[in-house]
Amino acid sequence: MATAAPARPGLALPRLPGRGTLAALALGLLVCLSVLLNLMLGAVPVPAHEVLGALLPGREADPAAAMVVREIRLPRLLAALVVGAALAVAGAALQGLFRNPLADPGLLGVSTGAALGSALWLVIGAGAAPGLLALVGPFALPLAGFAGALAAIAVVLALGRRAGPQATLLMLLVGIGVNALGGAVIGLLSFLSTDTELRALSLWLLGTLAQVEWPVLAAAAFVALGALAGLLSTARALDLLALGEDGARHLGVDVPRLRQRLALLSALAVGASVSLAGIIGFVGLVVPHMLRLALGPGHARLLPLAALGGALALSLADLGARLIALPAEVPVGVVMAFVGAPAFLWVLLSAWRRMG
Repeated sequence: MATAAPARPGLALPRLPGRGTLAALALGLLVCLSVLLNLMLGAVPVPAHEVLGALLPGREADPAAAMVVREIRLPRLLAALVVGAALAVAGAALQGLFRNPLADPGLLGVSTGAALGSALWLVIGAGAAPGLLALVGPFALPLAGFAGALAAIAVVLALGRRAGPQATLLMLLVGIGVNALGGAVIGLLSFLSTDTELRALSLWLLGTLAQVEWPVLAAAAFVALGALAGLLSTARALDLLALGEDGARHLGVDVPRLRQRLALLSALAVGASVSLAGIIGFVGLVVPHMLRLALGPGHARLLPLAALGGALALSLADLGARLIALPAEVPVGVVMAFVGAPAFLWVLLSAWRRMG
C-alpha cells in the first residue's frame, strides 16, 4: 500500500508590519526629532554637537550651551513629553469609559478643580500662609493644583456611586456642574486679585511650561507615569466596555470598580499634568480621537499610541510657543488651542460628511 508523499511546504511570505506597528514607529521617530529640535532651537540656538556634548557623559561642551540644555530646555522638554502623554492617555481612557469620542480629561471637572486649587493658592494661600510657603517652596503651586484635582474627582466619585447603573451618566453631569462652579469661583478670584496675582493666575490658566523645575518635575512625573501604567493596564476592560455595561458585566468586568479606577487614574494623570503646566486643552480630546479614526477603537493599540501622539503634540506646541514671538514666549496652551481647535473641527466635519 503506497503512502502519500508529504506535502511540500509552500513559500512562506514575510509578515508585513500592521498599521499599529507602523504608526508606533512613525510617532517614535517624530518624537525623537522633536526632542532634538526642542533642545537645539530657541532664543539661544545650540548646535546639535553641543546638545550631544551636554547630554552624553565624557564629551566636552561649551559651559553656556550645557547650562541652557541641562537646566532650561531639558526639564521643560521632559515636562512636555510627560504632560502630553498623560493628557492623551487619560482622554482616550475617558472616551472609552463614556463610550463617547468627544470626551476629554476636563469632562469630569478634574482640570477645573486643579485650576481652582492653583487659583486659591495664588490669590489667597501664598499671602495667608507664608510659613507653609517657606516649607514647601517650589512645590506649593503644583501641590495646590493637585489637591484641587483630587477634590474634584472625590466629589464626582462620591455622587456617582449613588446612581447604581446610571453612575456613568451621573458622573458626567456632576463633572459639568463642577466645571461650572469652579469656573465661577476662578472668575471671582480673578476679580479680587492684585495685578501681580492676576498675571500669575492668567499665565497658569493659559498653560505654560516656562516655570518647570527639576524637583517639581520629578515628583509630578512619578505620579503621572504611575497613572499612565495603570491606565494602560485597563485596555482589555475598555474594549469589553464598548459592548455596553451589561455585556461587559456578563464577560466578567466589575464595571463599578472599573469606573472608579479609570476616574481616579485619570484624575492623577491630569492633576500631575496641571501641577506642571497649568491648563492645556485639546491634547486629551484631539489626539486620541484622530488615532481612533485612523487605527480603530482597540485600546491595546490606542492607549500606547495616544501616549506617543500626546507627547509629540505638546512638545511641538511648546517648540512653537518658544519660536513664534522671539525673544518673547507665547503660552503653550494658546498654541495648542490654535492648532487643536481647527484640527478638531476638521475631524468633526469629516465625520459628519461620512455620516451624511
